Amino acid sequence: MSLDQRAVDQRWLADLRASLAEDFATQTARLRELTELNADTGDPSEAHNRAALLVATRRNIEQITGALSRISAGTYGTCAKCRQNIPVERLEILPHAQFCVSCQAKQNG
Repeated sequence: MSLDQRAVDQRWLADLRASLAEDFATQTARLRELTELNADTGDPSEAHNRAALLVATRRNIEQITGALSRISAGTYGTCAKCRQNIPVERLEILPHAQFCVSCQAKQNG
């Protein structure tokens, strides 16, 4: 890898870290709003939707935290299963991806 490529990669990671930190703040605020919202309207579908939003928001926070941890540890972009590089195109679409496409397919069953 050339020096220019390493500089680009470092800038890309810095931009990604900033974007993930911003997403983390947004999701944390959303989680706070959802947990502070105690208005029980008696509508079961509303309660179900709120519960689903809580689960999804918590999952997003976990995924963002994991990606930030992998960036800090220097393992970001490496498949957690086979240890091969995860293609940049996949990481651009799913910045929290832990697995390459092949290992993710195996993981999903």
